[in-house]
Amino acid sequence: MAHIFAFWESRAFYDSFMARSHDRLASAQVGTFKDAQVKLFDHRFDVKTGFEPRFTDADLVRVALCRVHEERAEHFTLMQEKVWNPAMAGSPGMLRGMFGEAPGHEFMVLSMWHSPAEHGKYRTERVERLALRAQIEADVASLTGDIVQLEPSWTV
Repeated sequence: MAHIFAFWESRAFYDSFMARSHDRLASAQVGTFKDAQVKLFDHRFDVKTGFEPRFTDADLVRVALCRVHEERAEHFTLMQEKVWNPAMAGSPGMLRGMFGEAPGHEFMVLSMWHSPAEHGKYRTERVERLALRAQIEADVASLTGDIVQLEPSWTV
């Protein structure tokens, strides 16, 4: 499995790429992959510091995709900002991240880490306690995600 993260300066640049270049590039890749899934998220806020789509200083990315109950979307967003973000920002190995939203009450939390070991410290020490505090079971209808070990030669 491969994860590709693309960050666009604006929606206008994204739309221009899709209109002018996407089909030509996609046709050149026919047969090189199967079951591609694409989601477009709008940036809502940063995690820790001003987010930069720079991967050269990170070894690991954690991406969480959350489908949230419609009536709980506002609460979920508030808990991300007031509970989860401060906890991640306080973890020494966490570099930066971002919180995004897509139509249909879908959210993405992307966090970049110095190393798998640093992310592991955060995960084992805090996640269960934070989940209770944020009432995640009441908010989230489904949660998927992955821990992505970065391959420096794939970074452009």
